[in-house]
Amino acid sequence: MIRVNDLHKEYHVVKKGQGLSGAVKGLFKSEKLTVNAVNGLNFHINEGEIVGFIGPNGSGKSTTIKMMTGILTPTSGEVLINGQNITKHRKEAVRDIGVVFGQRTQLNWDLRLEESFELLRHIYRIDKKQYSETLEVMDEILGIGEILSKPVRQMSLGQRMKGDLAASMLHSPKVLFLDEPTIGLDVGTKYSLRKFIKEINRLRKTTVILTTHDLGDIQQLCERIIIINSGVIMEDGNLSEIVERIAPYRTLKVEFYDSDIPKHERAELISEDNNVACYKFFKSELTAAELIRDLSGEKAIKDISIEEAGIDDIIRIAYGIKNVE
Repeated sequence: MIRVNDLHKEYHVVKKGQGLSGAVKGLFKSEKLTVNAVNGLNFHINEGEIVGFIGPNGSGKSTTIKMMTGILTPTSGEVLINGQNITKHRKEAVRDIGVVFGQRTQLNWDLRLEESFELLRHIYRIDKKQYSETLEVMDEILGIGEILSKPVRQMSLGQRMKGDLAASMLHSPKVLFLDEPTIGLDVGTKYSLRKFIKEINRLRKTTVILTTHDLGDIQQLCERIIIINSGVIMEDGNLSEIVERIAPYRTLKVEFYDSDIPKHERAELISEDNNVACYKFFKSELTAAELIRDLSGEKAIKDISIEEAGIDDIIRIAYGIKNVE
């Protein structure tokens, strides 16, 4: 459904000197620097996949999404959406995509929500029957019926986001790009948004590309993640397999009856607080049962819990951020 081939994006910026003298010098002779925002990306996404496209700020993530949606033109390389080159055949390709930017709205601020929808219906030349059926499905998933007559400017952030999600699906796109869709939303609205993504993927086999800093979105929605940093792909694959490869360890949290914390030769004591200790151990070297048996042989245990490495650990390692205990 999506194929990205050797994608590059360069920006040219002017280097300014310091102080007044530097500013005056820059008027006559300026030094230009080339910034490689995206540097040779190659990947493909199959129909019906929900893919988390993530990276730290300044990684080239948003630039890539803008090229994939036709907003920016690549310096070189190509993006194919359902076989169409989005740079060369933008009008045809964008009919297959829907886009939602978390901090921008495609709704008309001065119109009621249903009037914004009608405007989009005419822009995309959507058949009235298809439009009514889609709107009915969106109401079932998002519950937008009660806000259709409400002016967009009077909507809360959560209501506006629901409106944007529905608007992005009116023309039944094959691909949906969601850029930070949950930013600033409350727990209830996040739940509705995640439900929406799962439902349109299940009902329509819509391919979803999700960029987010909310790790809950990734864990609940994505089987595959693509991690980008400094304009290149750091990881691309099944989420559980990446977790297993990058962080093949578990954490055992043990509550003892007193504060005399024992150590273990094959497990790292990563924290201790009074009578509670956390041990990190590698699954290939030690089982949880063995660790619990050894610790209970030295001290009486009051309570235990086992934690697998989470998506936050993976992101931190992939970004090169050290863990701070």
